[in-house]
Amino acid sequence: MSGLQCLAAENIWFDKHRYDEAEKRFYEGANGPTTQQQQQGKTAQHAKGRQQKPRHRNSSSHGAGDQELVTRMKSLELENQTLHKVIEDMRAALQKLESRVVVLEKSPVTTAGPCAKAAPVQAAPVKQVKVTNGGDDDDDDIDLFGSDEEDEEAERLKQERLEAYAAKKAKKPTVIAKSSILLDVKPWDDETDMGKLEECVRSVQMDGLLWGASKLVPVGYGIKKLQINCVVEDDKVGTDILEEEITNFEDYVQSVDVAAFNKI
Repeated sequence: MSGLQCLAAENIWFDKHRYDEAEKRFYEGANGPTTQQQQQGKTAQHAKGRQQKPRHRNSSSHGAGDQELVTRMKSLELENQTLHKVIEDMRAALQKLESRVVVLEKSPVTTAGPCAKAAPVQAAPVKQVKVTNGGDDDDDDIDLFGSDEEDEEAERLKQERLEAYAAKKAKKPTVIAKSSILLDVKPWDDETDMGKLEECVRSVQMDGLLWGASKLVPVGYGIKKLQINCVVEDDKVGTDILEEEITNFEDYVQSVDVAAFNKI
């Protein structure tokens, strides 16, 4: 008997695992999945969730990178526009300068002002000397260094100019320096005649002296001093001369002081 015949004679259930699987599915459909299958399903869901989380993270990081890139592109566009505007302004300024240079090159060069014109130089007349063949007398008549008449003419012109300048200067009024002086003339005592004292002071007369107002100022113990004003020319009259002339009246004057001195 061959092997196939032996197997055909045996009662073997080759499709048993199929029937077992079908029976399992039937009971699962009737009673629900088993605990082991539920755990396997949960494990599969956790693994799937873990796989999806990196995808979400990657998508969020990609979104932030895109936003930063957009912001940077906008800033670059603004900078580009600003640079374009600056370049346009520079081009306009350069065109203006070029036009001005062209106008200046076309316009003729002119010098204003009388100082720019150079005065024509006149050549000095050349004195011609006639030379003739002759004796020593002809040689003596030749003046190689010019004539004395030219020197005399130049001297005369110089003298005329000096005289004209002196006359012009003499016509100008000269400024006379003057001063106003206030004198304190003190008597010996209260019995001195102050009227006579003032008369003596005003009797002093000289060129450049002009007496002014006067008054009596009490000093103390019934004594009064004479305060008198005068105007003097600085070049002609000085305070020392005035004091010396007034103190010559020894019978009335004890001392003379300068109370005030002002330039006019």
